[in-house]
Amino acid sequence: MKQILIISGKGGTGKTVVTGALAALADNKVMVDCDVDAANLYLLLDPAIKERNEFRCGATAEIDASRCTRCDRCRTLCRFDAITKDFRVDPVSCAGCGLCQLACPSDAITMQENVSGEWFVSETRFGPFVHARLGIAEENSGKLVTLIKQKAKDMAEEQKRDWMIIDGAPGIGCPVIASLAGVDRALVVTEPTVSGLHDAQRVIEVARHFNVKVWIVINKYDLNKDMTETICAYARKQDIDVIGQIPFDPRVVSAMTSGKTVIEEDDSPARRVLIGLWDHVRACA
Repeated sequence: MKQILIISGKGGTGKTVVTGALAALADNKVMVDCDVDAANLYLLLDPAIKERNEFRCGATAEIDASRCTRCDRCRTLCRFDAITKDFRVDPVSCAGCGLCQLACPSDAITMQENVSGEWFVSETRFGPFVHARLGIAEENSGKLVTLIKQKAKDMAEEQKRDWMIIDGAPGIGCPVIASLAGVDRALVVTEPTVSGLHDAQRVIEVARHFNVKVWIVINKYDLNKDMTETICAYARKQDIDVIGQIPFDPRVVSAMTSGKTVIEEDDSPARRVLIGLWDHVRACA
């Protein structure tokens, strides 16, 4: 079973468009959306949720008023000012460090595990799909990515699937690092702009740090052909294959607004390139 991760150094490059196309083209696969902070692959896949689970991570202090002696040690020691004058805990300010629990002489404080988000196992017209939603301002996105990736891998191995198609998060943070673990190849989707190349370089460096081989895909390459050549020159210097140059295509937009992948549209320039891209992935991954 091969794991193919689609990532980008920045948002808005068309990463999910490429992921959706591969989801439509690949046979016998499991799909995963590892962008748990702002998931949007589900908009193209229209999943029917079969299993819903809580994601618990981190903790918040809770004070038992019946045991509290109001000695003020917890409030004095808390560097986050999370304990009020009437000895209640502000859950927004509490960092979950547990110092107040250790300091409390009357054992009035306990640490309660947080429900930080949800994760789902769904069915789509293209096959099984594992995805998640991290709560607003919640932490530990990397742990949630690791959890859903492992769930998808277990499903793929149990069902003898050939592929895991993984939609990664933009940037180079914890979700991206967690999504890189164990993958066979990363497709870095970029755009022909200075910021597109800069951020692609950053995420390529991260992937190489974890010994993950990368390919480059340039989306809307024909909007700035000089910059496209600059990206290709960088790729040649780094010995990275540019396996797809997707043209600007209004049918991509019309497909997305209809909740479909571009592969499900009538023949178009972007569709033809993406089919060729998948043929390369399937042959060389």
